[in-house]
Amino acid sequence: MRAWAERMWTGPRWEAFLLGVLRRAASAGAEPQPWWLPRRVLTVVSVYVDVAAGVGAVWAEWRPGSPRMTQHLALCERYGDRWRYVGGGFGSGDDPVDVDVLDVRDGAGVLSRTRGPVTTAPWISCAKIRLGRDVTHVVIGTRRIEAPGHRALITTWTSPSRHTSPAARPLIVALGHDGTELSRIGPLDSLDSHTWARLRDEEP
Repeated sequence: MRAWAERMWTGPRWEAFLLGVLRRAASAGAEPQPWWLPRRVLTVVSVYVDVAAGVGAVWAEWRPGSPRMTQHLALCERYGDRWRYVGGGFGSGDDPVDVDVLDVRDGAGVLSRTRGPVTTAPWISCAKIRLGRDVTHVVIGTRRIEAPGHRALITTWTSPSRHTSPAARPLIVALGHDGTELSRIGPLDSLDSHTWARLRDEEP
């Protein structure tokens, strides 16, 4: 099984797997988790596809719940009429599980391979988002998304070349049942507004 996993995470097989996940996510109502792959082996946590920007991201966990769990973030880019895997990152997946309202962790980032020379090519980034129980929707930039049942999702975006500006993520806002804003985190913020307010209240 370990040998199969090592082959799965690299090379053409991994890229083919990612592209299949993206195609399913881009189809309305399609389940991104492959039917043939048990979730106990590999779980597709979240997929985000921005057709207009031509970028997508996949958050997957190998052996979820296991001491050997590996969390993988993969970034894809559309080139012509095809998607291609351009890079990503992986780690132990030690994110907080019990989130009060909003938790955002910056993830992988890669340079575009199809949009100009290195000095001017845009940067493709992603972030993992975890939501509290009272959050029903999250607004990422101008896109409003219903909170998934497992309270975790990924987002991706492009920004100008890192040679000229930082790879700032879009504004992220968590909304409650009645549409009320519960918290927000700006492009360069390290903590969301709800957490900052709680920390101020806890000051002696």
